[in-house]
Amino acid sequence: MAKEYMNYIGGKWVKSGTGRTYENTNPANGDILGVFPRSDAKDVKKAIDAAEKAFKTWRLVPAPRRAEILFRAGELLIKRKEEYSREMTQEMGKVLTETRGDVQEAIDLTYYAAGEGRRLLGETTPSELDNKWAMSVRMPLGIIGAITPWNFPMAIPSWKIMPALVAGNTIVFKPARYTPKSALNMVKTLEDAGLPGGVLNLIFGHAAEVGDSMVADKRVGLISFTGSNSVGTDIAKRCPDTFKRVSLEMGGKNAIIVLEDGNLDLALEGIIWSAFGTTGQRCTACSRLIVQKPVASKLTKMVVDRAKSLKLGDGLKAGTEMGPVINEDQLKKIHEYVETGKREGGRLLCGGERATEGALKKGSFYKPTVFGGIKPDMTIAQEEIFGPVLAIIEVSSLEEAIEVNNNTDFGLSSSVYTMDVNKAFVAMRDIYTGICYINSGTIGAEVHTPFGGTKGTGNGHREAGTTALDECTEWKTIFVDFSGKLQKAQGID
Repeated sequence: MAKEYMNYIGGKWVKSGTGRTYENTNPANGDILGVFPRSDAKDVKKAIDAAEKAFKTWRLVPAPRRAEILFRAGELLIKRKEEYSREMTQEMGKVLTETRGDVQEAIDLTYYAAGEGRRLLGETTPSELDNKWAMSVRMPLGIIGAITPWNFPMAIPSWKIMPALVAGNTIVFKPARYTPKSALNMVKTLEDAGLPGGVLNLIFGHAAEVGDSMVADKRVGLISFTGSNSVGTDIAKRCPDTFKRVSLEMGGKNAIIVLEDGNLDLALEGIIWSAFGTTGQRCTACSRLIVQKPVASKLTKMVVDRAKSLKLGDGLKAGTEMGPVINEDQLKKIHEYVETGKREGGRLLCGGERATEGALKKGSFYKPTVFGGIKPDMTIAQEEIFGPVLAIIEVSSLEEAIEVNNNTDFGLSSSVYTMDVNKAFVAMRDIYTGICYINSGTIGAEVHTPFGGTKGTGNGHREAGTTALDECTEWKTIFVDFSGKLQKAQGID
């Protein structure tokens, strides 16, 4: 019988008041991994109550002391890295080397955020008046609602949770229902590191029953959301009703540009890794290959041959290069896009169907898929598919490539392969995405740099890096007048 898990509220592991549960399953074979609470608004209220109470004392803990807890959590994550990685592969499918990277990113972000405990820098500036001091400091925002996706079930929560904690906030954390164990592992690690009860609260359940309640409660000062554009847009419309901030990261339609002078062998590795790593289920995945015509035929053949050779299977097994998609619903969505691509005139060069050979028939596997003959305005060149589907678009020049790259509703990540430094700098200047790579793929964030995108990818906020503190803190300007008399600003006598 599968183990039953609980919510974490006020420092205690407790059952949902609903009495309802749902099963966490392995997308590679359908095995049941555990049973988790299907919580509701009453559970969310208890979590927010706990966070509200804890904030009164947690905000007064000196930031370096808060940071020490994060440092201890980082040490524990290192010790538990292999265990957590294997459990992540079981519940969301990506291969073990990738889940190790997911946990490592959480480790890196934890250490990075902990380092901010001895910075949290403000500013001092000269006052315009004699015997007066002017400075600004960061204040914690209060209660933060973190809503995270299933594709990076430890890395992305760490982007939201660790900076918020070191800044003195308390948190209600709603993870994706498809990866609850990874979320539990992160929270348990922080609990074991000594995080006080109520500072971080974990609520399992469906979005409409948990996330909506977090958005509606006026005590929550920020909703930090990573997920689909449709859900994020709905959240953005509702948050102003309670004067709360909202930070959104909502995906991309990322492209790799390969110019005629690019290193094709190097480009091939970046394309395959970016398009089919995590089975294409990354917000930074490459789903468009924009290639200059003189090398298009050669590169297309290289990509198709390599895609056909990828080994699909259980991510825990040696030699597996691509795991399953997260579930049957996502598999059907991917296939619908493939059918749309064919109807609109795209040439299916490989894949385009479910993988059912041998043990693969037990899971939700989809063959690596490559389309040729794609026009920039076709559906599969415009909409995020979130699966192993690559659309190849041929162009005549760098200028056309940049125009095609920029002509979508998203603007997260991009890449250009060229050996011409002048062309590289033109691309760096003119490509309108939040992340731009030269001679590398579209994936691979680093925790000390800002992460996020333009246009429909988000609403301007950035996660990780020093910018991570901006969304979870308020600025306070402080004046100290030691003149012993009332001094009026702006020269008023």
